[in-house]
Amino acid sequence: MAAAKKGSKAKASKPASKKKAGKKPVAGNKSVEEFRDALEKSVTISRERIQEVMDDAVKRGRMTRADANKTVSSLVSKGRAQTDELLAELEKLLDRARKDVESRVAPARKRAEKAASAAAKRVRTTAEPALVEADKLRRRAGVASSAPITGYDSLNATQVKSRLKDMNKADLRKVRTQEKRGKARKGILDDIEKRLA
Repeated sequence: MAAAKKGSKAKASKPASKKKAGKKPVAGNKSVEEFRDALEKSVTISRERIQEVMDDAVKRGRMTRADANKTVSSLVSKGRAQTDELLAELEKLLDRARKDVESRVAPARKRAEKAASAAAKRVRTTAEPALVEADKLRRRAGVASSAPITGYDSLNATQVKSRLKDMNKADLRKVRTQEKRGKARKGILDDIEKRLA
């Protein structure tokens, strides 16, 4: 039985040596290869199975109960230590991988955010004159609207102030109410109060 185990170990180690000889590990993959090698060399046996084998050896008279208990305890503590080492190494690898992915993704994310911001600004700038005219025409025609300024929530303070110039007092009050319920920007509220006075 021992010869069969040795033969199976020899077979298991040959492919690993072929891997190393055929492929040069990349710097980042070196730790992964080391971790994989450690896993291939490790053996997982449950405490219950070890205890069964030791109990059998005690029954057959090959060892004493005290020696069996000491061996089980030693094997379990060494197994736990090895497991802890492997888990710590795995945590390091995962942390390194997260950092690597983040470092590769961060520039693309920044570029995408910058492009989206620029596109939104271009859309607002392009649409602004048309929306201002639409609001003026609606007011002149006497078409009622719950919000006197179209797209109010997406406008900055300067854009809102520029639209207040052509408004009557009823529309100014609506804008004041909308601003108080929303962002409550002091500059806009002060400008509205001056126009209402």
